[in-house]
Amino acid sequence: MNRLIPLAAALAMAASLAGCQTPEQQNAANGAVLGGLAGALIGGAATGHAGGALAGGAIGAATGATIGAASTPPPGYYGPGPGYGPGPGPGPRCAEFYYDYNGNRVCRAYY
Repeated sequence: MNRLIPLAAALAMAASLAGCQTPEQQNAANGAVLGGLAGALIGGAATGHAGGALAGGAIGAATGATIGAASTPPPGYYGPGPGYGPGPGPGPRCAEFYYDYNGNRVCRAYY
């Protein structure tokens, strides 16, 4: 039974992180995990009791999720624009182009 509790906790954590789809959600989840671990270590070391570790873990997870979500760059940071990846705005402009063997204009370099 003692072996099943950590396994169930690890599976629950993995399942909760599997639904994160946006960069903000991913940063919030990662911040919650790191903050919870750090808070539990500090709370346990400061008080010497399991209650201190639990309180520190809860406070650290909440703080880590908040900071992780707030530190996500704006959407345009992750890509140049529509058709070229996620993010708003126009795509990159062609600096140099050539024609392929079918006569289609193809961009070789962007700026």
